[in-house]
Amino acid sequence: MQTNGNDSKGMVSDINVTPLVDVMLVLLIIFMVTAPMMTQGVDVKLPQSSAPAIPSDDERLVVSVTNDRKVYINDNQVELSELGGKLAAITQNRQDHKGVFLRADESIPYGFVMEVMGNIREAGIDQIGMVTDPMKDSTKTAPAKGKRKK
Repeated sequence: MQTNGNDSKGMVSDINVTPLVDVMLVLLIIFMVTAPMMTQGVDVKLPQSSAPAIPSDDERLVVSVTNDRKVYINDNQVELSELGGKLAAITQNRQDHKGVFLRADESIPYGFVMEVMGNIREAGIDQIGMVTDPMKDSTKTAPAKGKRKK
């Protein structure tokens, strides 16, 4: 018994993409829900400043100094004596080594922050951006308008 080419009982060679789309949508939802929870960092209480934000489109290294004087490159703790060497090694492999952001806790003495900045400069990095929190009170104190005493 022969079958002609119009028989509908043969194999279908079309790919069914519905299961693929279902799986991709589920993965998309999972990543959208979990992405905000994946951000990690070093807790640093930053000083407040009314200076405007630095515009930056690229991803820079962040050197953080905590209130107990621990130094981190992004999220990795390093010894202060090793900071310059590690930064030099990192920037040597990066072509976009434009600079470093320095986040220091407000309770750290100024001298220790300058020591960290010196180690960053010794690594050959000239552009150091200081990270601060914006001022909570946006109203600036203006001189009082009134009568002057003579």
